[in-house]
Amino acid sequence: MATSESLRALLRDIFQQTLAQADISAAFDRHIHYKRGVLRVCDDLYDLSGYSRVLAVSFGKAGHRMAELLSRQVGSTLQGIVADPNPHPHQVPGYRYFAGGHPQPNAESVRAAEAILKSLNALNAQSLAIFLISGGGSAAVEKPVDEEISLPDLIATYKTLVLSGAPIAQINAVRKHLSATKGGRMARAAQGAQLVSILVSDVPENALDSLSSGPTMPDSSTVDDCYRIAAEYKMLPDFPASVRELFERRALEETPKKDDPAFVRSRWWKILSNETAEKAAAAAAAKQGFTVEIDHSCDDWDFAKAADYLLDRVRKLGQSAEKACIVSGGEVTVKVPANGGVGGRNQHFALYCAQKIGGENISVLSAGTDGIDGVSPAAGAVADGTTLERVRAAGLDPAQHFAGFNSFPLFEKIGDAIQTGPTGNNVRDLRILMAY
Repeated sequence: MATSESLRALLRDIFQQTLAQADISAAFDRHIHYKRGVLRVCDDLYDLSGYSRVLAVSFGKAGHRMAELLSRQVGSTLQGIVADPNPHPHQVPGYRYFAGGHPQPNAESVRAAEAILKSLNALNAQSLAIFLISGGGSAAVEKPVDEEISLPDLIATYKTLVLSGAPIAQINAVRKHLSATKGGRMARAAQGAQLVSILVSDVPENALDSLSSGPTMPDSSTVDDCYRIAAEYKMLPDFPASVRELFERRALEETPKKDDPAFVRSRWWKILSNETAEKAAAAAAAKQGFTVEIDHSCDDWDFAKAADYLLDRVRKLGQSAEKACIVSGGEVTVKVPANGGVGGRNQHFALYCAQKIGGENISVLSAGTDGIDGVSPAAGAVADGTTLERVRAAGLDPAQHFAGFNSFPLFEKIGDAIQTGPTGNNVRDLRILMAY
């Protein structure tokens, strides 16, 4: 029988294989082609010589990578803008770069938004705008829709939203209605130009307009949704006065909907998503002889509810299979207090699991495909039935670390933190549970 140590190593290996399979370069090779002046994006063809101007706008955690891959196909003829929270020493020729923030916006985020809006406003009906959008774009490109909202107010609002415990789609619904770039407002700024958006998705499969808060897509959320979400998650007391006042006066402006003229000449293509990662992880586990099931029904659940559900699933599967594996994509929600320690939702999930599986032959991995988990240098962590014993032997109190949302120092101490560095990609989180 495999040892707990070998299973932890196997989980790490499967995660690395998954990252390789969910690579943006492979997705571009499958879906984006350029030949004799014609760009093919999935099923669409664009003769670049037929436009008076072609603008490329790339933003999110894969902002640089996507611009680089497009440039490899098309050459250095395109000009555009890149907003990426991770600095890159080698910039793509023809692009202006902005180091937008994440998970909160920064001054560069605002400058990026202003540069993008100015460039889009200069387009006309004979222009083409190519948007390359990946996760993390909500913070990397941002400009408040109300000038009374300062940058410190904007940062405080983002912190309130991220720490609220609300699912990402609801967080982004609020962001959209406070932003001059989100919820379809970039498309509206493009002055009737032809638009195509190439999407590397870190949102639920049925909620693509939440990706980077849907800057080029019709918004399915409404101002009434925002008022309800703010009330449900008790956000108003923590909002800065400039934002709280908009909610109290019910003064939010509605975002463009699907019948808006801005979308008449718009197309959107998803080339990579969490589903890609799920299938890659499942295939890698199956090669190791595991009976594998994919279950993402707990997407956007509270972390504890999701963990209890998935642990129950893998235990039941283990009753009929000698080596059982559950693969679960998507994200869990964690409400972090203001004085929380160093960690993230994946490490918090793993530490919760560790407290539920002490002594059992169960191993768990939870990690983000972007290589970043919360406010830590880790992507996530692995845990198993020996974790608590090893933690205590290292002189640490797991309950104290869990209560303090301080999971990274614990997992780092016992060697079970997963540290990949930023991957330049983001297709949401991945959880792999094994019973043997």
